[in-house]
Amino acid sequence: MKVLINTGLTNDQIGKIKSVSSNVEVAVAESHNDQLANIADTDVILGGVSHDLFPKAKKLKWLHVPSAGVDGVLFPEFVSSDVILTSMKGYVGIHLADHAMALLLALIRGIHTALRNPRWETTGRIRANAIELIDKTMGIIGFGGTGFEVAKRANAFGMEIIALDAENVKKPDFVKAIWKPDRFYDLLEISDVVTICVPLTDSTLGMFNIDAFRKMKRSAILINVTRGKIVDEPSLMQALEEKLISAVGLDVTPQEPLPPDSPLWNMENVIITPHTSGGSPARLDRMADHFCDNLKRFLANQPMLSVIDKNKGY
Repeated sequence: MKVLINTGLTNDQIGKIKSVSSNVEVAVAESHNDQLANIADTDVILGGVSHDLFPKAKKLKWLHVPSAGVDGVLFPEFVSSDVILTSMKGYVGIHLADHAMALLLALIRGIHTALRNPRWETTGRIRANAIELIDKTMGIIGFGGTGFEVAKRANAFGMEIIALDAENVKKPDFVKAIWKPDRFYDLLEISDVVTICVPLTDSTLGMFNIDAFRKMKRSAILINVTRGKIVDEPSLMQALEEKLISAVGLDVTPQEPLPPDSPLWNMENVIITPHTSGGSPARLDRMADHFCDNLKRFLANQPMLSVIDKNKGY
């Protein structure tokens, strides 16, 4: 069986994969030409597969993408195929949640103001606008791995947590309630902070439109660390201009890369990081270990972890 790796791993991590079984041949593709040369007899891909290469992958049985989100590979031909799709869902929540809280804390403690205006005279303005999280309500959109990790951190700050999820997920003791998507507006109306932790699907594309923003508290803060297109950009601009919400922390934006002339870069109540929440020194080791675990399961014909329903998109 042949495994094609077309995402960046160290030699040690590649060695782990090779050591899973002597019946596994591992090829590493560092370019499109490398992928083209190996794709025809590949059984498993660790990385991605493009729309143009997929028809050439005649033997492909399983694709493991190195991110939690899989929207980049859900073209119709792949979705309708029998190829198993797995991802890192459930394994990236730690660093995404850390980043979400970093954005939030920077906004509520005036760190964004201090960095943009590096002078002592900002003391009064920062103090006057500082917020505590204790007893505030955190609304979490999507209670998968990232949502769960955000909830743990919000709980540590003394927040009350309401989550929203389409699936019947187990409610931890530190979460007050997990509602279905039909209560989206209810969640928005009571949340002081709304954190987007849901994948990009047909049902979440543009879900934060102007109607959603109008349901939010005028003092609310929106944080997004998953996919930018979940937020409708014209609606976001209108919400900020009309002060429908208080502030926004974005690691992902509706357009990526966000154009240098976008007004979002310079708004005083907006913090943007350039899709960096996925960064972690532990990420590649987690990915290699997770893939090895699934590879053993695949070879033994056992149930696999983090399997994606390609029709749902998560």
